[in-house]
Amino acid sequence: MKLPQGVHSTLPDAVCKLKKSLYGLKHASRQWYTTLTELLYAKGYKHSSNDYSLFFKKTDSSTIFLTVYVDDIILTGDDEAEIMALKQYLDQVFKIKDFGLVHYFLGMEILQVEKGLLLTQRKFARELL
Repeated sequence: MKLPQGVHSTLPDAVCKLKKSLYGLKHASRQWYTTLTELLYAKGYKHSSNDYSLFFKKTDSSTIFLTVYVDDIILTGDDEAEIMALKQYLDQVFKIKDFGLVHYFLGMEILQVEKGLLLTQRKFARELL
């Protein structure tokens, strides 16, 4: 890798320290997931024994779920303060973007209803017909 234009050094083997991993590198996503996992463990989250992409944190008063697909995260639970604190923490570490309520994820339509969430694959089913 060459030094960026405008950076000058008298050292023959000078290198740049990256603040972010570069997309397209072979191990970038694996390193990101490892870092995310360590941060979640430090915050008291555990892996689901059924799905390695699912993390959860259960206390006497709340339950929080976080699922990861590539570099997308869905975060839900019954403790709004814990959710906000985790989003702020992840933003400090990764500079995340919060896109609000989820509407589609992995081909599933997610609808907010009075008693929770309704998951459907109507769009997928229509395409099959």
